[in-house]
Amino acid sequence: MPQPLVPSPSRLASHTWESASGILIVPLGSTEQHGPHLPLAVDALIAEAVADDLADRWGSQGVAAVVAPVLSYGASGEHEDFAGTISIGTAAMRTVVVEIGRSAGRWAERIVFVNGHGGNVEALSEAVAMLRAEGRDVRSVGCGVPGSDAHAGRTETSILLHLSPQSVRVERQAPGETRPLDEIFPLLRERGVAAVSPNGVLGDPTGASAEEGAHLLEAMGDAAWEAVRR
Repeated sequence: MPQPLVPSPSRLASHTWESASGILIVPLGSTEQHGPHLPLAVDALIAEAVADDLADRWGSQGVAAVVAPVLSYGASGEHEDFAGTISIGTAAMRTVVVEIGRSAGRWAERIVFVNGHGGNVEALSEAVAMLRAEGRDVRSVGCGVPGSDAHAGRTETSILLHLSPQSVRVERQAPGETRPLDEIFPLLRERGVAAVSPNGVLGDPTGASAEEGAHLLEAMGDAAWEAVRR
């Protein structure tokens, strides 16, 4: 049975057309494998959390900002050898972001895309460039922190232990491919993640903690805030 919609000043979906205004923050994620221990929604959950944080920071300054429903599909072709992954590809992703920007740009005073998935970067950068060339106030920010591992390792596992501990299969945690990303990237790009890591993990999730995840998420929020303020 559908859950009732709880009114929230920071969530676009709970507004009516008369109250939807200000800055629109659009979280972009993916539906893709994150090893045997993390849910398919990792990137979407992280992007949504960073977007909510931006809305709160703007709100504390008296600036209206709302968070759009997260776009949970992205360009995830490198993960398609794993069940559960659904990728729409770079071309479709670029088109979707452009159309969101053009449509929301009719009423939003500014649009900020918050990207939680590395595979979306190409499509997002091209879409934002196109929207800005059309004269729209649009920009994008990522959800990264210096020193983080590549995929489903300690970084993302720690953040999920903080954000959604019930969704982490702690007993299924196991190291994956731990070589530097630049060393494995050519094979990964040619044949996908499964060719370099049979369990889908790029990194080592063991040792992850909710406390570390809270600090990492705070750092992501600080970095995103500094980027949009500039």
